Formats: sequence, structure tokens, C-alpha cells
Amino acid sequence: MFFKVNLLGGMILLLCLTVVPLAGAEQGMKGAKNGESPLSLIVATPEEGFHLAIVLARKGVTETQPDKTVLKKLRPAYAHDPDSLIAASQVIAIHFQTIAAANNYWRDQR
Repeated sequence: MFFKVNLLGGMILLLCLTVVPLAGAEQGMKGAKNGESPLSLIVATPEEGFHLAIVLARKGVTETQPDKTVLKKLRPAYAHDPDSLIAASQVIAIHFQTIAAANNYWRDQR
């Protein structure tokens, strides 16, 4: 195994990524009607793609564990765990790869 993954800690850590500015990321989440959240992976720049990847990772965590009290109780267990940080970064990187592919790596597709 490349590195030990503390999956629960890694996923929950993503919720803590609120310190990263999410400006522009919501552009990928267009067209919501009547409480629905249609998602578009199409963004204008790689920076917007990265921020959208963070939004997707955080959304995955809140869908997996919607109880914010539980998330806050578990925070001390993963906040200082390097394996959890690496796992969180890996999830974001995978989402970013997907977004980049959907945008044909931002090459003259517009």
C-alpha cells in the first residue's frame, strides 16, 4: 500500500477545508431549481476546477455523515494526522482530475 489511509478521518477532514476560499467554485453548481442541485463539471479555469474539486469533496463528506455534531467530535482525532491530510488531498486530486478531463484540460473547447 502506498500509504496508510485512515478513510473516515480523511473524509471527515475534508469538512474542515472551509479555510480554502471557494470563490468561483459555485459556478460549477448551476441551475438548481426547487431544492435540486444539478451539478456541472464545466468551469472556465483550472483554478475554478480546483475549487470545485474541494466543493465536491466536502459535499461527499456531508452526504456521508450529515450529523455535524459527530463531525465536530471526531475532528481532534484527524486534525493532526498526516495520513488523514494525505487522504483528503488525494480525494481532492481525484475530483480535480475528473473535472479537468470534463473540461478537456481547458483547451479551446469554448
